[in-house]
This record gives sequence, structure tokens and C-alpha cells, in this order.
Amino acid sequence: MALYYSNGSENAELRAVEMREAVEQTLAQLEHSGGVLIVPPDASRLHSRAGELTQIAYRLLGKRLRAVLPALGTHTPMSEPAIARMFGAVPRSLFHVHDWRQDTVTLGEVPASFVREQSEGKLDYAWPAQVNRMIASGLADGGPFDLILSIGQVVPHEVIGMANYNKNILVGTGGVEGIDRSHYLGAVYGMERIMGRADTPVRRVLNYAADHFLRGLPIVYVLTVVGRNEAGELVLRGLFIGDDAECFERASALSLQVNFAMVDREIHKAVVYLDPHEYHSTWLGNKAVYRTRMALADDAELVILAPGVREFGEDAGIDRLIRKYGYCGTTATLNAVKAHADLAANLSAAAHLIHGSTEGRFRITYCPGALSQQEVESVHYAYAGLGSMMERYNPAELKDGWNRIHGEEVFFVSSPGLGLWAHPSRLQSAL
Repeated sequence: MALYYSNGSENAELRAVEMREAVEQTLAQLEHSGGVLIVPPDASRLHSRAGELTQIAYRLLGKRLRAVLPALGTHTPMSEPAIARMFGAVPRSLFHVHDWRQDTVTLGEVPASFVREQSEGKLDYAWPAQVNRMIASGLADGGPFDLILSIGQVVPHEVIGMANYNKNILVGTGGVEGIDRSHYLGAVYGMERIMGRADTPVRRVLNYAADHFLRGLPIVYVLTVVGRNEAGELVLRGLFIGDDAECFERASALSLQVNFAMVDREIHKAVVYLDPHEYHSTWLGNKAVYRTRMALADDAELVILAPGVREFGEDAGIDRLIRKYGYCGTTATLNAVKAHADLAANLSAAAHLIHGSTEGRFRITYCPGALSQQEVESVHYAYAGLGSMMERYNPAELKDGWNRIHGEEVFFVSSPGLGLWAHPSRLQSAL
């Protein structure tokens, strides 16, 4: 077990040359000459620098790179333009689509007693450690591989606390039951008790699975921390590479310095912009809700500018469930799970409905590019036209943080996936 590379600080701005040196140094330490599988995130982590790291690895590995398997989880497969935008010249023939419903293998189960303990007695099911069968078999179309580079970004996350590490494998290439049950565990335990924490019930379940069922797999984790500098530019603050928890722990500690913001007063009006290249569904776009909710005052309004949002769920079945049940709060969702077989059979959808609900505490006004007012209001959000709201709250004219515009004070977030915002009173109540 080893830490192969560790570099970063709150003010660091790592360059492409340092990224290349990190990958070269790691491969040299491994003394590896066999085939390689790369598991990066998809376009929902467009700014993770994983695309550049994958390109660097391809240039170093050449034909030894057997396949690239984006960790889609439940997300829609990447389009050709999206692959080109994120991964550049890496050959399209190397890319494989993860099918979370059909293409997984169960390596073992975390006992129900452990899940029950982690959920404080709220849940009583085992958790299956499921991975894409390519990972389990060590085979790709291009031939066998004996090294897996799992590339991804560590950042506060609503389901597990801090994203990436073994989540990239066990959820990103996981199966229906594993994804459903991990998401539901996080939702039932309480999102606001989880976000921004490296040690959470969901992480402990995944760590148990990794310790017992992933040890035979040759996984090396390549973890980034990304933030904005004083000029507002996205920069790489840290890069950590290793095959055990130490690289994740270092990345998590830095991410809290870089990506977590404590606001000096509660927010009464927040405006969040969703980059259309990243967000085309509320399933992804509701990071605007998750990451700001602990900073919002009671009866606050959250305005979500979502030019690329055209659907609710990334998956057709999940989309139907969101439309059917809507974002109606924890109690109503838990009751619906008990009463309705379709929602009980899709616990990740149920978890998402909980995560995206206001619990009646604040208001959400969605301004989507391609959902109608009727559709938005049917899931219990308020609607406003994108054009007029983009004119009123022009993202090009607002700066991240506090702004005064048209006589009102507005807190603006240009990229919700990169951070977590909280007021001390909300953070303490979540503990």
C-alpha cells in the first residue's frame, strides 16, 4: 500500500507539466509495463482535470491503454461531442459505456448488520459490492489489463460526504442495488449530516466493501482538488495518487480548505448558474440545491438558472418517478416508498427526491432551458422564464459571492459542483 504522489495547497496552481510528472512518476514507481484501464468521471465532472489526466496517460501509455470506462453511475452515456470536449484526442474506440442495469458483477456483500449500525437502525439490508464486469474480469476489447487508474475529483458531496476514491469504482461503475441502497442510506441518515465529511456512514460501507472485495484488484487512485483563484479561474489546487486511503484523506483535507465556504450571514436570495455543458437534468442540476441549502435562511429563495436542463432524470425510469412523485419532502417520500412498489424498487430515485426537496423551509425557482412551466410546477418547484431571469441575473455580470443588483442583495454561485456553502448555525444543527 503506497502513496505515489502528493502535491497541493490552498493556494497552489498546478500546471500541465506537473500533472504529467505526477503520472510519469507513478508509472515509474509501479514499474508497470502491462495493460491499463482508465476509469475517469463523465462530463458531470468536466472541470475535474480528469480529462487532461486521461490524455496525459494515453500519451505515456500508447497501446498499453486498453480501455477508458467513464464512471457513469446512473448518468446518461457521454455523446461524441462531450467525449471530444473532455478527453481530446484519446481515440473514441477506447471508450466503453457502463450499463448500471445490465453490465455488473457482484463481488460480495456488506452485511445487513453493518448497514443497520451505520444507519442508526433505520435500514436493514445488506449492501452488494457491484462493479462493471470489465473491472472484475481484467479484460477489455483491446486485450487484458493489470492496472486500473481510477481518476477523479474530491469535492463535497451530498450522498457520501466527499466525492471519489472507492466511490468511483463501487458507485460509478456499480449496479442497480448498490447505487440504490448507498444513495438511500445517505438520504435516510441525513444529507446535511454528511456533506463535507470524509467519514460518513456511506463511506464506511464502501470502505468495508473495498477492504473485503476490492483488495485483489490493481486499483491506483488519481485524485484532484479544483478551485477558483482570485481571478475567478478554475485551477488545480492539489493532486494525490495512491492505492490506499491516504491519498483520499489528503485530498479531502485540502478540498475542505478549497471548496468549503462559511458565509458570514444567512442567504435570503441565492442565484445559481448551471453550465449547459455539465447540467441537462435536475438529477445533476440539483447540486444547486444540495450545496447551498445549509447557507439558506428560512423562507429564502433559490433561483436556478439552467439553460441546458431538459429533463428530470438521467435515466428514463427515474425521470418517470420524479415526474410521478415530485420533490415533496422526506416524510412524504419515505411514506411513498412504503406504499408504492415502483419507488421502493428504485431507492436512488427516492433518495434524490429527498435531496432535492426544500422540506418547506425555503423556495426553489427553476429557470430551465427546455422544461415547461407545467412540468416544473408538477414536481413542486416554482417556475420562471429563463430569458427574463438571465437578463435580470446575468451570470457574466455577477461575481461569486455577495452582489447587490436591482436593489436586492444576491448570493451568486457560478459552479455549484465545485463547492459547499454553509452558515455556522446550519452546520452546527446538522452535527
